[in-house]
Order: sequence, then structure tokens, then C-alpha cells
Amino acid sequence: MPTLSSILETALHVDDLERSAKFYEDVFGLRVIAGDTRFRAYSVNGQQVLLLFRREENPQPFVFSGGTIPPHGSSGEIHFAFAIERSEVGAWEKQFARCGVEIEGRVNWQLGGESIYFRDPDRHLGELATRGTWPIY
Repeated sequence: MPTLSSILETALHVDDLERSAKFYEDVFGLRVIAGDTRFRAYSVNGQQVLLLFRREENPQPFVFSGGTIPPHGSSGEIHFAFAIERSEVGAWEKQFARCGVEIEGRVNWQLGGESIYFRDPDRHLGELATRGTWPIY
């Protein structure tokens, strides 16, 4: 069996690309690494990519000089998590307060991890999770 190295991209489909881009840039300080009127790609700690796609932009294949990306999309509210260090939980709570982001839930996991849950402008459920959330993290 070949080996997977990691998950490289997480894609969120959003109703208003500019609104969502502002949220992720202002609240999380994410840096745009690619984008146009259809999408934004953000570096997450130089290791992963968060993609924001306008919902209506991906019902057809995207054909360009490098090849073809098959159509894809989602509807409704989905879940994703950012990994954080335990020492930064308080700083993230303050950042959320400064930015008007409500903490919707909290969990203290059996393995010692902590999670803070929030909603983005499209009601996707985001999570900030420390080590001890999963047996592998």
C-alpha cells in the first residue's frame, strides 16, 4: 500500500467570497497564496492550504493549460479544525473577542486536549484543537 503523507488542502464553499476572505484574513491572519474571483487559497502555517470557493463557481470542470479540475462543491454547514498549541488558547480567546467571533462550544478531551468551536460567516463549524484531542494528535 502506498503511503499518504498528510492532508494538504481543506476546501470550504462560501456564499460571499469577499466576506469569507476578510474573516479568515482578519481573524486568523491567513496569507493569500493564490486566488481570483472564484476562489482564494491560504497558507496555513506554511504546511497546509485552506481553500475558499464561491459556491456557484464549481459546477463545471475548470479547464486550464495545466489540465482539468473536475467539478466539486458542497452545501450546508461542514466542520474543520485548526491545530493550535495549548499555550495559545487564551490568546485565541482574546483574538476571537476582539474580532467579535463567538465561542460556540468547548470540550476538554479525555486524552487531555482542548477544543474551542466557532462559526464562520457561512456557519461552517470551525474548531481550534490542542494536542490530546486524538490518539494521533
